[in-house]
Amino acid sequence: MEFRLLGTVAVETYTGPLPLGPAKRRSLLAALLLSANTPVSVGRLTDSLWDDTPPSQARGVIQGHVSRLRALLVGADAEAYGVELATLGDAYVLRAPETLVDAQRFEELLMLAREQRSPGDTVLMLKEALSLWQGPALSGAFAGPPLKAAAHSLEESRLATVELLARTYGTLGEHHRAAALLSAETAAHPLRESLAAELMLALYRAGRQSEALDRFHRTRRLLADELGIDPGPKLADAYALILRGDPGPAAAAPAARARVSSGPAVPSTASPASTKVGAVSVAEPPVAGDTAGAPPVARRPPSSAQPAVHPADPLPVDLLPRAPRGFQGRTAELAALTRAAAGESPVCLVTGPAGVGKTALALQWAHRNEALFPDGRLFADLRGFSEAGEPAQIDVLREFLLALGVPPRRVPESAPAAAALFRSLTGRRRLLVVLDNARDSATVRALLPGGTDCVTLVTSRHRLEGLIASDAARPVPLDTLEVDDGTALLAGVLGEERVLAEPVAARRLAELCGGLPLALRVTAARLAGRPQWTLAALADELADERGRLAFLDVDDTGVAAALRLTVQHLPPDAVHQFARLGHHPGGHVDPYAAAALAGTDPVAAAAALERLAAAHLVSETAPGRWVLHDLVRLYARGLDPAAAREALVGVLDHGIATALAAADTAEPGGEPCFVLPDGFRRPAAVRDFADRAEAMRWLSAERENLALAAQAARDAGLEDRAWRIILLQWPQVVWRVRDNWTPLLELALESARAGKDAYAESRVLTLLGWVLTEEGRAAEAAALLEHSPRLAREAGDPLGEATALINLAVVRAELGELPAATENCARAVELARREEDRHTEMLALQHLARMRLTARRPEEALAHARTALDLGPEHEEAARRSLLLAICGEAHLALGQEDDGVRLLDRAAREAEDAGYDEGAVRALEVLVRTTAEPSYRVRHERSALRLATAP
Repeated sequence: MEFRLLGTVAVETYTGPLPLGPAKRRSLLAALLLSANTPVSVGRLTDSLWDDTPPSQARGVIQGHVSRLRALLVGADAEAYGVELATLGDAYVLRAPETLVDAQRFEELLMLAREQRSPGDTVLMLKEALSLWQGPALSGAFAGPPLKAAAHSLEESRLATVELLARTYGTLGEHHRAAALLSAETAAHPLRESLAAELMLALYRAGRQSEALDRFHRTRRLLADELGIDPGPKLADAYALILRGDPGPAAAAPAARARVSSGPAVPSTASPASTKVGAVSVAEPPVAGDTAGAPPVARRPPSSAQPAVHPADPLPVDLLPRAPRGFQGRTAELAALTRAAAGESPVCLVTGPAGVGKTALALQWAHRNEALFPDGRLFADLRGFSEAGEPAQIDVLREFLLALGVPPRRVPESAPAAAALFRSLTGRRRLLVVLDNARDSATVRALLPGGTDCVTLVTSRHRLEGLIASDAARPVPLDTLEVDDGTALLAGVLGEERVLAEPVAARRLAELCGGLPLALRVTAARLAGRPQWTLAALADELADERGRLAFLDVDDTGVAAALRLTVQHLPPDAVHQFARLGHHPGGHVDPYAAAALAGTDPVAAAAALERLAAAHLVSETAPGRWVLHDLVRLYARGLDPAAAREALVGVLDHGIATALAAADTAEPGGEPCFVLPDGFRRPAAVRDFADRAEAMRWLSAERENLALAAQAARDAGLEDRAWRIILLQWPQVVWRVRDNWTPLLELALESARAGKDAYAESRVLTLLGWVLTEEGRAAEAAALLEHSPRLAREAGDPLGEATALINLAVVRAELGELPAATENCARAVELARREEDRHTEMLALQHLARMRLTARRPEEALAHARTALDLGPEHEEAARRSLLLAICGEAHLALGQEDDGVRLLDRAAREAEDAGYDEGAVRALEVLVRTTAEPSYRVRHERSALRLATAP
């Protein structure tokens, strides 16, 4: 399987391309692939699929395309290739190995090409990368603004690769091939000055000077006519070089060829009397003995990838620590660093949580790209998160200046003066400066070199947004390792034989370490020193959360130690919020839940979450949704263990209050529980829901969190909270009845019975019985529902009794006991009318109408359905309206009034489709397919059935 973006958006399989269908589905696939393995919000997908105001049903359209795309991938056995299209709350993520995406392979080949020491090898890599292109990027897709920007970015990368290939041909002396390559691209991009300049130089060096000059004049006229501008520096410099008759690359130094440089090397400006140290000219000679105190500088033997150095000159300075051992994975991040390091005076910012491998990534990239920095590489550990404290700026600058050849007596005493000298000395050099473990932007700014060809690589646990704003730092965020890479890291330390002997245990260890390289290395260190231990035994020990962090610390060097150094730099309010987050029973948290945990308000909680995110202690996976790494959660939980119950009650009551608001918005007047639990702690603020759709989205997104909260409540003996949190999800249960709700409702039933609450038991039995009925388990449903009306009467809950009678009637009708079922429904209608509850009365009349229809009494069915429809306004809940309209349609058909019947059934189906109620649409369309030969009904039925079968 292969995903193609470099040309027509496609999915190639062994049997041929998948039939992706319309352009918008290709756009959806493209948007997911461009952010492969990263959640993409529905809002972002909407922007990609529409370039103007999206339709009101945009979300439904996207869901339909996702369902169809998921079905195509499943049918192509995508799972065997590690491909999965998953739903994560309000977002979708396409998980796929990067090797399956042509755009990712293109970037990797480009990165490998830049690492080659031989120009011939570079040419091979670049040609292979360009061979992946089969036309303009993202062809065949409807390109909304984000996709247009992505296609432009990909095309820019392709053109830059073409230019690099042409320069490499020039390094090899193959100027005719460079000219042929560039001629075609220049014809397609006549206004791209860099292409025209490269073509001019290739033509000139191939002995075609007149053609080169003609190309300049044609491009100059085109720029003037089309854009009203004069040629830029690149074009003008190429023209001047040709007029001067400068020699071609054959006369250049061998070092320039080996580097595949984008331009001539900067000549040294030192006079014969100057002292040259580390390729830096110092105007004043050193005083005898001044260099005695300078730290030793690592030396490397010269290679063909380094610039030619005069025998009397020392080699370029290199303060870089050794490359990390056992480095695994990170292909995408290394490629991202390569992209970030391009341009003028780039500052690359590697950020991530403690122990994620930021320093290892920076050093790996620095060692792989040694040839890019002929004047040397500097390194400083800024110790921003160390108990030893940060070094003074002047100390770091002094080390840099001494390494660059400045005599000790000439190093300024003040940090500003030293920084100015550092910028001056690096102004014409090609240096790499690695600043590790930076805590704030101000520290980094004073250590930035002055040269436009210098690259600064910064690592930090903080996001350093100030550095992004002031110095255009390019962030490269670092996340945890995938399980396969984590397993490979273990093998790199322990040896492949030991890991291959226990592959399942090795993967389990990688999972328990949460993909955190520091935790994996500590685990490997424990095992390496104890060859008699099995991987499975250590995995069993790590599985116990209570001791996991202790096992992952060795000599105070481990996960807990790293996290402690991060937390100690936080303000008290952020530490308090962090400690309370450790007691959250769910997977993600929003500012409202965080406020309930900490006993604050959502504004203060959001500010604390932002501060924690800046320190990479939490991650924002979607707007307003935050998660903690498992090991970080364990550490946070241990900061304030005494607050566990208080925090749990706070977040449970937040869940109850918010679910009540959601249920009331989704089904006004229909919430199943009115009495709040004893000792209820009302949150400082409860989320407002604008409409039913928003409320349903919240219930859907929070389903897993609410289930985990209910289980935590049950485990803590808070039974009255557990069943309420579950039962309050009833609008979502009704909407997605076949979505495996039974285990959760059984937990609610256990909680209700443990609390000896007849009201709760009746309500839970009523809902659970209906779900079992819809699952085809009628006998089990009937056995449970028999008790529900009696329990409701005992609890003094007449509306609960009416609902129980309705659901009991449904299951009895399913079992063929139609008279008893009709009697139960009629009794429910009486109870609802006595309580003046139109919502419950509509529900009872709907089922009574269906039973009259089953009993072949369509006139009565029609009367009951019309009465029910008259009870509710036009905006009454769409599912019920659709079902009632369908009953009316079927009744008209039974009375021989086919036109009216088809019209009402079509209306029922359309209202269900518009509301996303696929089950109601399928029911109405099934009758229409049996009644009429109209082909559109069959098509709509198949689409609704597919959406229902593949619903996330």
